[in-house]
Amino acid sequence: MPEKILVVDDDTNICELLRLYLEKEGFDVTIANNGADAVKIFKSNPHSLILLDIMLPVLDGWQVCREIRKTSQVPIIMLTAKGETFDKVLGFELGADDYVVKPFDAKEVIARVKAVLRRSAGESRSEIKEVNYDKLKINLTNYEMIVDGKRVDTPPKELELIYHLASNPNRVFTRDQLLDEVWGFDYYGDSRTVDVHVKRLRAKLEGVSEHWELKTVWSVGYKFATID
Repeated sequence: MPEKILVVDDDTNICELLRLYLEKEGFDVTIANNGADAVKIFKSNPHSLILLDIMLPVLDGWQVCREIRKTSQVPIIMLTAKGETFDKVLGFELGADDYVVKPFDAKEVIARVKAVLRRSAGESRSEIKEVNYDKLKINLTNYEMIVDGKRVDTPPKELELIYHLASNPNRVFTRDQLLDEVWGFDYYGDSRTVDVHVKRLRAKLEGVSEHWELKTVWSVGYKFATID
């Protein structure tokens, strides 16, 4: 059975272009032209991935993303004309998995869809993934981070990043390595994406324990440092 993709955009030309390319690749495509319809369609008929525009009527893309993340970790790729860092940060903070700025090449979007679906499938097939440290538990199976006994809301990509670092304590990763290993080798973003996610994680983790630290290695990258 083909995987289902929900395309949400108020521009019918973009919707039909994406439908053409996606169906050519064997996907089953549903179209929604406003945010309210997108939420309604997804709740009644879950899809494998959502391509979600930000500037939408009724409910904008941020609101749609928030609503869907209440009940689902379905991969979401944001489609938008906005390319500012703030907009990317907000999208990732709300739980988006990737971000494509218009105008885009439809073939690039298809490549990103396939990459995100591969990562999602790999995670669902794997065994329970969890790491534990003093006052910190990161569970990638349930996408849950417990800090000092309390669950801390953590967007999926932030959680994947801290899990990757904490699973390899004291190993230094360059930004490019983290983009390759957490976002995927065919991710088209830049290294600032890593910096943004680390900054958000630090706000949640800094000072929690004296036994570990999310540390910057200047001119190189980052590591999850354990302290005896």
